[in-house]
Amino acid sequence: MCTSALCLVCVSLLFRTSLSCYQCLVDVQDSLRLCSGHILTEHNVQNVDACFMKLNRIFQEDQRVIEAGRVDKGYDKQLKELLDAEIMPLVEEFDGKLNNDTVYEERLQTAADNFIAAASKLPRVSGCIPPCGFQSGREYNCQTCQYDSCELPLDCPVKEMKAMENSRSRMRCEVPFPLADDMEVIWRFAEEVNTKQVDQFKEVTAGVDRLYSIPSTSEQHQGTYQCEIYSGRRSVVRLYFYLTVTPQVVAGHTELQEIFDLSLLPGGRLVPAPGGPAPLPLPSPLLLAACLTAVLLLLFLSLGALYWSSKTEQTDGDGDGRERKI
Repeated sequence: MCTSALCLVCVSLLFRTSLSCYQCLVDVQDSLRLCSGHILTEHNVQNVDACFMKLNRIFQEDQRVIEAGRVDKGYDKQLKELLDAEIMPLVEEFDGKLNNDTVYEERLQTAADNFIAAASKLPRVSGCIPPCGFQSGREYNCQTCQYDSCELPLDCPVKEMKAMENSRSRMRCEVPFPLADDMEVIWRFAEEVNTKQVDQFKEVTAGVDRLYSIPSTSEQHQGTYQCEIYSGRRSVVRLYFYLTVTPQVVAGHTELQEIFDLSLLPGGRLVPAPGGPAPLPLPSPLLLAACLTAVLLLLFLSLGALYWSSKTEQTDGDGDGRERKI
């Protein structure tokens, strides 16, 4: 009866807060054997509770121990082997024997340091990949004694897509994390609306194909497409694509309008071709007026000279005629 009560008290002390690699990997009975001969040097009395508090401080409050235990999936067994290699020799050595708390302090701290050094060499994982998707736990957590799962939403952000009428559209249901071999892909469609409301979608196709293709896009294809991936019966991720379809007439008119708007600059200068020489600037209005005046003056002078030349020839002709008549 007393032994059971003592065991209950020790267990409550050991698990009174969050867990640690020690509590996850070492059996409680072994901890009782380890602490059974713990002596408080100051009072020279046997005190098991103080030993359990020492275990909490050395293995639980030291963040280095927690970080050393964050190993890849499947390596928790090796964690236990590494910790047993440090603790079990102490259990066998201390069981049924009295030792001062200073001896416990030194030997337990050495065991913790050795465990940190060895466990830190085990394979690590990169962690969760945002922004969405259920990624099964891959990292061991000594504070929960289990593998953590990524607390990311199933629904990914909506991806905007645009397509012209009668063109091909493709959507790929791709995620940056590995998927199970038994996955199933279901494509759904919500016509015209941009939404993530599940009840607005209708199933289009189901299978293993993560590519959804529309050979000839029309206005009736405009809306939101949802791709949901399952592993077994569990939903892994939901991706969304909002497709906007532009009619060909509107697209052609818009393209011509853009060309017209962008082709002219202030002053009537054309937009230079890519990589071509820059257009020459137009002369100032004053220079243009001077040039025009000079051209007009030259024209008037030329006309005057021509008129004067023809007049002179006519006068000479009349004089010759009078002389022959006399």
